[in-house]
Amino acid sequence: MYSQCGSSGSIQNIHQTPSSSNHNSEDEDDSGDNKASALSSFKERRREAHTLAEQKRRDAIKKGYDSLQELVPTCQQTDASGYKPSKAAVLQKSIDYIQYLLQQRRRQEEERNALRKDVVALRIMQANYEQIVKAQHSVPGHSEQRLTDQDKFQVFQGIMDKLFDSFEAVPTSNFAEFSAGVFNWLEEYCKPQSLRTLVHGVLREQSYTP
Repeated sequence: MYSQCGSSGSIQNIHQTPSSSNHNSEDEDDSGDNKASALSSFKERRREAHTLAEQKRRDAIKKGYDSLQELVPTCQQTDASGYKPSKAAVLQKSIDYIQYLLQQRRRQEEERNALRKDVVALRIMQANYEQIVKAQHSVPGHSEQRLTDQDKFQVFQGIMDKLFDSFEAVPTSNFAEFSAGVFNWLEEYCKPQSLRTLVHGVLREQSYTP
């Protein structure tokens, strides 16, 4: 009897073991499914984030090209087929336009520097002229010969005409000769003594001095 009971217990234990194994397998399957689902969800979110970032990048590029087309005059023109210029054409035309603007800026800088030099030269001549006129007014016996503004303008015009006439002798065939000619002209005609002589001659011609 003991042997049979022991056998019965063993048989009972044997019958219970497959049931426990089935429960463990189901738990493992559920855990694996959850992990696979979480991994798939993570990949999907990452794919959506990548797609959204790529779309933002493309939108930013398109906005940049649209802004270039609005700012660059040559990009606003369509070709013979009626289509807008390609992105490569927009970039090339933008580069050409920027280079054109840089050239214009350099040219304007050169013109402004030339005008500044002209202003300085005119101020020097004005100062010399005022000194000469002041010296003439301080001469005894000539206090009654005060020049009006119109007379001053005529004297100044006469001086400038003389200077421009003398400047015509400056060679202009090339830059080197022109530069050398300008320096020689300044040394010869724009020195204080030369200008004083020139002003005296203009005043005599216009009968402002005896």
